[in-house]
Amino acid sequence: MTQPLLPDDDKELLNAFRNEATREPAFTRIVRKYQEKLYWHIRRLVINHEDANDVLQNVFIKVWNYLENFREEANLYTWLYRIATNETLTFLEKEKRRASLSLSDHESGLANKLQAEKGFDANKLEWRLQQAIQSLPEKQRTVFLLRYYEEMPYEEMSKVLETSTGALKASYHHAVKKVEEFLKQD
Repeated sequence: MTQPLLPDDDKELLNAFRNEATREPAFTRIVRKYQEKLYWHIRRLVINHEDANDVLQNVFIKVWNYLENFREEANLYTWLYRIATNETLTFLEKEKRRASLSLSDHESGLANKLQAEKGFDANKLEWRLQQAIQSLPEKQRTVFLLRYYEEMPYEEMSKVLETSTGALKASYHHAVKKVEEFLKQD
């Protein structure tokens, strides 16, 4: 039996998902369309590849379970990023509790994960940037990553993070200043 040809448009994919006959191939198409972007969004927050894969798997389990009830009040992309962000923050919170570390110890734990990554070289600018990002408080780090790497507009980000655009702009501004200060240090 041949697989039906599925569209790449989100609305059409959602309609195909809601049809029992095309549900699985539509979901597979959604996963393929968004998995890389979501992976890198998660990976920048958790640092570790295996952790990012675990969180991504949980994201797609949630998507499978709730996609049929998605009301399309936001774009599919925004909805997926909200789930990915929430799952990532939940993961980080569990890690922090499990290790029963203080927040600053947890932050340095992320820095240690970064330094343990294959190819890490503290003298290279891209690694210095990653160290600077990991030194940010969790909310500023999330806002910085969404804006800097994903180039997500503040309006979309406010839906993902469920906060005002003004607060996001302030968080991003403070994050940029901290990253600049970190990079000036030597």
